[in-house]
Amino acid sequence: MKFLNALQPLGLLILRLALALVFVYHGYPKLVRADAGMHAFFMQHGFPGYFVGLAGILECVGGGLLVIGLFTRPAGLLLAIEMGIVIWRVKLAHGVMAVNDYQLELALGAAAAALATVGAGILSMDHLLFGEGGKKRRSAKNTQE
Repeated sequence: MKFLNALQPLGLLILRLALALVFVYHGYPKLVRADAGMHAFFMQHGFPGYFVGLAGILECVGGGLLVIGLFTRPAGLLLAIEMGIVIWRVKLAHGVMAVNDYQLELALGAAAAALATVGAGILSMDHLLFGEGGKKRRSAKNTQE
């Protein structure tokens, strides 16, 4: 199955786009249509009301960054942390074995963590600007010395 290695950049692009779509879909209403019920839901789970907007910004901006592949690792890490907090504070009411209660958040968090560890791939702004893990800039500096 080594032939699939050539498709890795496309796979990372598809993962980034799918993840971004879901995060923006869930984050946008928190920014533009946050009503009293949404604020009450956050406060019921021990968060301040302004966390609605904070979560909306994180999900929309993080999703936008994933689309273009810019700052993918930090964005993925922040989104994975957010999903971990959602699972811990909101979704574990029926215990760890009730996976059906938090399966979406688990999948989103795992995918975001994967992007945080692997990076955006070559079909991204990260690769264009910084090279693979920043090696492009470091090697250019080393050859000039």
